[in-house]
Amino acid sequence: MNKLHTRWAEARLGAVAAMLALSLAACASTTEDIGDTGLGPRPELPSPQTSLLPTINIAPVQTRSSQSIPIAPPGFTVTAFASGLEHPRWVYPLPDGDLLVAESNAPAQHDEHGGIVGWVRKQVMKFVMKRAGAGVPSPDRIVLLRGQGGTAQSRSVLISGLHSPFGMALVGDSLYVADTDALLRFPYRAGDTQITTPGEKVADLPAGPINHHWTKNVVASRDGQRLYVTVGSNSNVGENGIEAEEGHAMILEFTPATGRSRVFAAGLRNPNGMDWQPESGALWAAVNERDELGDNLVPDYMTAVKDGGFYGFPYSYYGQHVDTRVKEQRPDKVASALTPDYALGNHTASLGLAFYTGRSFPQHYWGGAFVGQHGSWNRKEYSGYKVVFVPFEHGRPAGMPETFLSGFLSADGHALGRPVGVAVDKAGALYVADDVGNVVWKVVYSGK
Repeated sequence: MNKLHTRWAEARLGAVAAMLALSLAACASTTEDIGDTGLGPRPELPSPQTSLLPTINIAPVQTRSSQSIPIAPPGFTVTAFASGLEHPRWVYPLPDGDLLVAESNAPAQHDEHGGIVGWVRKQVMKFVMKRAGAGVPSPDRIVLLRGQGGTAQSRSVLISGLHSPFGMALVGDSLYVADTDALLRFPYRAGDTQITTPGEKVADLPAGPINHHWTKNVVASRDGQRLYVTVGSNSNVGENGIEAEEGHAMILEFTPATGRSRVFAAGLRNPNGMDWQPESGALWAAVNERDELGDNLVPDYMTAVKDGGFYGFPYSYYGQHVDTRVKEQRPDKVASALTPDYALGNHTASLGLAFYTGRSFPQHYWGGAFVGQHGSWNRKEYSGYKVVFVPFEHGRPAGMPETFLSGFLSADGHALGRPVGVAVDKAGALYVADDVGNVVWKVVYSGK
């Protein structure tokens, strides 16, 4: 980039940053999801709206007071199971009662868009992420928390020296960790507090200089024979070229015993949370959809993922709604796109997904889904910034989403926390990773 272009880009960045600051100040007056129509099995999808500059409104971070805790429904008790963590993104309960936490963030080199416009966009997003509490280096480790009751009595670094780790899955004596660029396997014995053996690479995962959606999740099949890994898209809507999406926006299936791999489902813009619905046995995933089509497009969603299914990205959204921004139109692909099962709200950044397999919560929650919503950035009124619950009956959603854990936004629109991963342990407690509050919250039922 020559000096003239650099000065132009810096001036452009300054102007945009000033506009963002004014926007953030002006829009930080509400904590309600006003006008969000993208919910439930039949969401309302208005006409798309585009503009030269996208709406950027993300809740700036504010430290939570020690007396403040998230709010759950009556009868539930919320405690800080562990605080003072470093950007906890994902949680994974072990069978012996220990809890694993992936302390992680985006890799230092990622999202390297080309050209002046790409450079400006990257600098703007850095500014916004820093304001939102996400502009910190990745700790690159798995922490083990151990304790009874509401608080962890000890913590230790189980694995260090990783590369933006996210998902974890224990199969027998093998602990799988999904780094941003590889699926790794570590030897594990119950009670271990440290693993020093280098991880064995099971498979490379798509990363590279763009690596737009860096988080990779992994879950094991119920029989432990197969692993399912999420790989997000390399763009918002293909603006880096269709070739950059090769191997992205999909869920992969690996068979460790044979080394076989295949695409399980494709066209999923950014799948994150995955879990097995306890009644139907189906694999469900929480998926983040595209931005910059207006406040009420496009809803994030969760869906039972069909083997061999195609879900539209980048050519269409929420089934067969064509996205005209894609340079290479593919009506043949659009015609095959499946409609998701359930909308979770527009721009909510629904990341975590865990079905309630315990019995200590009231029966209303049995078999239903908890979803961690990290919170919007591309909406005038905030959406997300909470944990929602979706009731299920006979293996299918049976009602509108219910706010289960709130209190992550202050009255004046500051982020006291942002929920990400959610998980249920064998005793039926719910854990929530809060990567801005640097806390793992534990929720138990103590009422009648």
